[in-house]
Amino acid sequence: MDHDHTDIYARLVTVLSDKFEVPADRINEAATLDDLELDSLAVVELYVTLQEEWQVPLDDSTASGDLTVADVSRAVAELLGDPDRGAA
Repeated sequence: MDHDHTDIYARLVTVLSDKFEVPADRINEAATLDDLELDSLAVVELYVTLQEEWQVPLDDSTASGDLTVADVSRAVAELLGDPDRGAA
């Protein structure tokens, strides 16, 4: 299945907004998960959610608040084989 990097980023924004109640206007590619006030448990929960959503083996041992939204989107895109690597 082919996934457009823009679709991955948009879905990530939706997950952050809907599941983690992050205001959409605070989410951008450069925002870290810490910036979005996700604690360590929420970061791992985000990874688990994305693994289930995209059926990709995200390594939650690498999950940290220092990651940007673009980093997370890129990680999903790489696992899906998207050559554009997830940047919106």
